[in-house]
Amino acid sequence: MVKAPRARPLLADDQPIRSHAREPRDPKQPQLPFDPMPDRIEPCLALLKPRPPVGDEWFYEVKWDGYRIAVHLNKGNVRILTRGGHDWTHRFPHIDQAAKALGVGTAIIDGEAVVLDPEGRPHFGMLQNSLGGRGGKLPSGQALMMAFDLLYFDGHDIRSLELTARRYFLESLLRNEDGAIRLSDTIDGDGREIFAAACRHGLEGIIAKHKDSSYRSGRLGDWVKIKCVQSDSFIVVGYEPSPVARGGIGSLLLAARKGDAWVYVGNVGTGFNESSAAALRKLLDRIVRRRPPVVYDGGRKDIVWVQPTLIAEIEYRAWTHDGKLRHASYKGLREHQDNAAVLEVSGG
Repeated sequence: MVKAPRARPLLADDQPIRSHAREPRDPKQPQLPFDPMPDRIEPCLALLKPRPPVGDEWFYEVKWDGYRIAVHLNKGNVRILTRGGHDWTHRFPHIDQAAKALGVGTAIIDGEAVVLDPEGRPHFGMLQNSLGGRGGKLPSGQALMMAFDLLYFDGHDIRSLELTARRYFLESLLRNEDGAIRLSDTIDGDGREIFAAACRHGLEGIIAKHKDSSYRSGRLGDWVKIKCVQSDSFIVVGYEPSPVARGGIGSLLLAARKGDAWVYVGNVGTGFNESSAAALRKLLDRIVRRRPPVVYDGGRKDIVWVQPTLIAEIEYRAWTHDGKLRHASYKGLREHQDNAAVLEVSGG
């Protein structure tokens, strides 16, 4: 099984900070009729905000940097579905085994598949490498699941319950788990201080969740994400060749979506290592095209243009006044099965 790479929660200086336990259920409560188990549930998505909401009605979690997954457990049978609904059970064998070992007959657990670095921080590049890179077919021997919601439990659809109630059942289910399925700790307090602590620890950001919200699919504002460093998905439209750079790639040319077209948003030339650059070059050379898929104003003449099919996850600090990325760094390629949405920029 996967070993724990950290001794304590990321944002706790002393003891673990967890959400408050609820009172035990009344044993006299009548049994509820069983609900049919959904084949798939569209995930609840977090709305991006520049600042965290503040108030007693919110609690906060680490923003895990990996692949969103849902674990479906049905009488010993496990399916692990990506955000796009693709079955990746075979790619996360340790999570599969951990789900089968849970003491419940049926459940749907919402969470994130991650690989943690030696400091216990999620690392998207390490997750991708463990899966064999973008388009790879390897099962990950390192990935674990950080579970943050429970949607179906012991024959009952509990999405209509408030988040604190769902968390109570999830904590009961994962109380003693420290293997490949782990509880994503919740933190009560001032969202501004928690966000500052996350940034000091080198995390991508935090998620704020409304305690009384039911589970609603889509991006409706019940969950809010606040990022220390901006990170979004962009389409790769070409590259600048270089005889001295890793993989012969000086930089990637990136585009965002604007209506039904692509708009050039700049280059990224950092974040590659030897193996990722070489693998990326092989993918790019298979999709070369003669004409640029975007209007290019970068000035270079030796650009190698490619079909706009590869989606790259990019970290960046800000935007320039003319709509280009500043201080961009390459994190890796997104899988199509992950259903990653390419950033859309407004018109004008």
